[in-house]
Amino acid sequence: MTADIVGLLITFFFGMAIGLFYFMGLWWTVQTLPERRRPGLWMTASYLIRTAFAVFAFYFVMSGHRQRLLASLLGFIVIRIVLVRRMKSAKVVSNEQ
Repeated sequence: MTADIVGLLITFFFGMAIGLFYFMGLWWTVQTLPERRRPGLWMTASYLIRTAFAVFAFYFVMSGHRQRLLASLLGFIVIRIVLVRRMKSAKVVSNEQ
């Protein structure tokens, strides 16, 4: 029982790491778009790389267990919510100055 909970917590944190890679990669891609000669190609390539990484990482983390997949997806969603809130609060602070 305890090993199951620990395993789910580990996969939750792996999901957070996957989400951090995915969303920070998205943020970096959007920040560098104005500098790119072919922004559409850059955005498409970034999307394909980030999505392929996330899919393979989820497949690796889940190891055939649906509960692990759900725990890692929950971590992915949690990191998205955290990053969106941080970006909104950073935008509010920069607008006030």
